[in-house]
Amino acid sequence: MELSDLKNTIESISKQWMLISAIDKSGKANAMTASWGGVGELWGKDVVFIFIRPQRYTKEFVDQAENVSISFFDDSYRAMYNYMGSKSGRDVDKIQNQNLHFEVIDEAPVFKEAEHTIIAKKLYVQEMKPECFLDESQIEKWYKLKDFHYMYIAQIIKTI
Repeated sequence: MELSDLKNTIESISKQWMLISAIDKSGKANAMTASWGGVGELWGKDVVFIFIRPQRYTKEFVDQAENVSISFFDDSYRAMYNYMGSKSGRDVDKIQNQNLHFEVIDEAPVFKEAEHTIIAKKLYVQEMKPECFLDESQIEKWYKLKDFHYMYIAQIIKTI
């Protein structure tokens, strides 16, 4: 892998963003925009790691689901990303309001409009804790409300 390939992956997540999506026990889907996460290898598996704040409605879906999807859209979907990151699925049907269409593959929503999607099986979840920060300045910068993210590690089972 070239350094440029690694930078492309990082920029896809941090600059172009992604949708984290899951289906709850009733079969309803929800999604949120995210720009923190990554791809790597852990425990002999190809994995993704994502971060979700406790107040996000999508967290309830991710917690109920065995599999999640991480979807990437082209630049023409910037307004959709902004909407999906600023509205709550508790209040509106974000997927319908953005005219997105999905099918369920391996128990995860896969958007037909996405350029590519990763379907991953959850392996691990842990709340980030203030006492674990080695650089405490990050707490003041990112967690003024003390709403520490939950980190999820999930094994990549399919890419579409």
